[in-house]
Amino acid sequence: MPHLFPRLTRALAVTALLAVTLLVGAPATIARAASTVTNGGFETDAKGTATPTGWTTYSANGTAAAAYTEAGGHSGSYRLTHYSASAYSVNTYQYLSGLTNGNYTLTAWVRSGGGQNSVYVGLTNCGGTDKKTYVPTMADGNWVRIVVSTTVSNNQCTINLVSDAKAGNWANFDDISFTSGYASLAVRGGDVSSLQRGENLGGVYYNSSGTQQDPLTILGSAGMNYARLRVWVNPADGFDNEAQLLAMAKQVKAKGMGLLLDLHYSDTWADPGKQAIPAAWAGYTLAQLETAVYNYSKQITADLVAQGTAPDMVQTGNEINAGMLWTYGSTSNWSQFAALLKSGISGVKAADSSAKIMLHIANGAADATDKAWYQNAVNYGVPFDVIGLSYYDYWHGPLDQLQTTLDDLAATFGKPVVVAETAYPWTTANGDSETNSVTATNTTLDAGYPATPAGQAANFRDVLSVVQAVPNGLGWGAFYWEPTWTVVSGNGWDPTNASSGDGWENQAMFDFSDKAMSVVSDYAAR
Repeated sequence: MPHLFPRLTRALAVTALLAVTLLVGAPATIARAASTVTNGGFETDAKGTATPTGWTTYSANGTAAAAYTEAGGHSGSYRLTHYSASAYSVNTYQYLSGLTNGNYTLTAWVRSGGGQNSVYVGLTNCGGTDKKTYVPTMADGNWVRIVVSTTVSNNQCTINLVSDAKAGNWANFDDISFTSGYASLAVRGGDVSSLQRGENLGGVYYNSSGTQQDPLTILGSAGMNYARLRVWVNPADGFDNEAQLLAMAKQVKAKGMGLLLDLHYSDTWADPGKQAIPAAWAGYTLAQLETAVYNYSKQITADLVAQGTAPDMVQTGNEINAGMLWTYGSTSNWSQFAALLKSGISGVKAADSSAKIMLHIANGAADATDKAWYQNAVNYGVPFDVIGLSYYDYWHGPLDQLQTTLDDLAATFGKPVVVAETAYPWTTANGDSETNSVTATNTTLDAGYPATPAGQAANFRDVLSVVQAVPNGLGWGAFYWEPTWTVVSGNGWDPTNASSGDGWENQAMFDFSDKAMSVVSDYAAR
């Protein structure tokens, strides 16, 4: 290990030592101090260097040799690798001093085969709470960028690259930078559209301690700060009608949460494969549909405003990859589709000019296809503020593909991006008689995220990390889809069949005993 930096004061040295101790135990010496990252790309030294220039590796159990440089970086020739054929615990760290107090963000390109007890990048010794972001499991072997932010108040900070691993586990780190600014997540949301109906039918919820509690309180206390609520025009059983929307909006706003209004423009589910015109609008001409969409959008928004629960964001249509209000609004005729979108947006704005407009499509890991879609919206003059994407790892692809899409869309259109829907199973078992949307036989799960409570929590955590890392503060956040849709008789997916199950209970944030699981903690502020 290198000698103590000669100008490092004894006080700073002790502080840095204590900070690293919080992670994996006390190192023998303190790394060189500088105000910028030294050798962040691990290019200074030859392959196989155990102590890269500017860095120190510490291990509490004598396994420091598990950290070394290796050929094959994210960029350049080399990377830092953590690996051993035996269990190991290492912290490769770098101490920075002489910093101007303020907000800073550590950026790192990482990848991991998974299986570790813990693997993350962290910031300690910065004058406040220690911060960390876990390294996602990348089953496809590709790199992904993550960030962790902090506020420096004592002119110093320590960067930590940490692995507590089992035999054969590996992780790679490269292109480490430490820059001014704070990467936060403004939206840590959940779609709770089915909640009120479930509670009306007897559904109950328990916090992680087993105490019965209001589910919005459980989620809000964990850090959820935004709710998404859908509304259908004239559903068969009243499920998700305007009256239910208004009642739920009161609950959401009473908890101090933001509200994303999800206008389906349908009597039932609208998605890439279904965009049916409401029965009340059947037989309308295009011009009549435009008027109906305008009036309906204005009415719903105005009624929310009137009761003091104005929506903060409104999506005009749900997963409208192929259009809405078929066949008039199909993407086979973008001119007509755009006209309907503009009508809905105009209606919303007439009732609430401050509401942000989201255009929401599915498959957040299809960069070229998604970019072409939004370019069409721009070309046809559709005004919008936010890009909304559904992303389900098991259907759409690994996290690096999500990152590519989010980064490209944000850079191309200069607009914030939000994952409007995401979820992951905590089990492949079934809690009711309805076949689940995701089972062990109908879906291939990401090998990095098993269908366990821990796997579910890791997946949502890592989705949030990818959104947080979108450059220039354009990654606003994500919504977990239906975290409270547990097994309750009568609260099924089919509004025409009261005996249907929901098919989603194995992806809720509450287990089959209605107790909150570890994934709830992912809502914590970053």
